Amino acid sequence: MTATVTAVSSNGVYSFTKPNRDSIRLLAGLGVEGDVHAGVTVKHRSRVAQDPSQLNLRQVHLIHEELFTEVGEKGFDVAPGELGENITTSGIHLLGLPVGTRLHIGGQAVVEVTGLRNPCRQIEDFRAGLLKQVVGRGEDGKVVRKAGVMAVVVEGGEVRPGDAIRAELPAGPHRALDVV
Repeated sequence: MTATVTAVSSNGVYSFTKPNRDSIRLLAGLGVEGDVHAGVTVKHRSRVAQDPSQLNLRQVHLIHEELFTEVGEKGFDVAPGELGENITTSGIHLLGLPVGTRLHIGGQAVVEVTGLRNPCRQIEDFRAGLLKQVVGRGEDGKVVRKAGVMAVVVEGGEVRPGDAIRAELPAGPHRALDVV
């Protein structure tokens, strides 16, 4: 199966959901042009409250479309952009990628995966019961987070639905993703 972009979303104001767009432009070192979370330093409100000078390791949020199918089977109707992601993917196991994986998207854009999104209370406010579907415990008792990955923009460029995605793994040893 070929990995592709199924939707792109952005929002210039703080809002949990992000409207779908025909395309988004990624800006190197900043994130999605015009998106409220773009910038060199943190923009997520909880991170700004902790330390506004932190580097922004959450410039671009990617979620795998397969998650929507999984939660749909449990009665939760979720569409691209509704969980606040910028890029919805298909055919790539985002959660299994190691830290530092570079995703080449479309003809020019490259993002580097920095870690997992930590699902927050806003998911529960969006759909009651959904938070339990995107964060839980594995058989080993460890917390499992399924709400996508975060990345920084290495090379800018236009990203559109239908664009191919190619993963370039970092040199080993690989580090598993953790919350950023």
